Amino acid sequence: MSKDLASFHEALLQSKRVLAVCGAGLSASSGIPTFRGAGGMWRKHNALELATPEAFRKDPGLVWQFYSLRRHNALKAAPNAAHYALAEFARQRPFPEFLTLTQNVDGLSEGAGHKGKSVEFLHGSLFRVRCARSWCRYERFDISDPITPALAVPEGEEDGAWRDVPIEGLPKCPECRTGLLRPAVVWFGEELDSQMLKRIQQHIARDPVDLCIVIGTSGTVYPAAGYASQVKAQGGKVAIVDIDCSVRGDDADWLFEGDAARVLYLSTFPLSDTC
Repeated sequence: MSKDLASFHEALLQSKRVLAVCGAGLSASSGIPTFRGAGGMWRKHNALELATPEAFRKDPGLVWQFYSLRRHNALKAAPNAAHYALAEFARQRPFPEFLTLTQNVDGLSEGAGHKGKSVEFLHGSLFRVRCARSWCRYERFDISDPITPALAVPEGEEDGAWRDVPIEGLPKCPECRTGLLRPAVVWFGEELDSQMLKRIQQHIARDPVDLCIVIGTSGTVYPAAGYASQVKAQGGKVAIVDIDCSVRGDDADWLFEGDAARVLYLSTFPLSDTC
């Protein structure tokens, strides 16, 4: 298994079809904490347990405070070199030859100029909100910070100090006028958009993918975790870029351990001496 940046760079340039699968590690050096590991707790609450429809039904004020903090932190963050590298590569190799699948909802890929058909946002976006009523189709893009005055993050309490927010202080649906708005992200227990998954499968099946780059993801959440194996089964190569590769890489042709921002930039543009 090669860790040689030059050989990876050569394979990248020779590849006609490239798939990038991104997780939270892509945004780590931008200061965005991950759900898992040390960043997985918020005010003694398990963040994974807050990202569910059940938690929202039980305590929408608590869940909205958690997401208001995430929106606040994401709006303060800036895209890093890895976001820009992927955006630049997408511009050089336009759809349908290059496709990024990101599990991130922080908006940093869009901030780096990575938009359009060359990127699919598997888990939605912090900056889209929709009505929680199943029968109401209202949805909008919203970067207000705070989205309502009651959800403002107090100065000096960016760690997420919990407080009681009455339901009257939460964002309401302006269309049906009976439901609360919720973040338009895919919560645990919810299904990903079927049309999006169909587009991805058609892209992979249409012609063999030459190279799959797995960036900053644990490889445990499906369907994202299975795409590299699909590429490998087609005869393509796989590169893994992660802060911890100690338990990864059985099928990888390249392993690059370290900060995704620096590693991805240097592996994509190895002749550059800046990051």
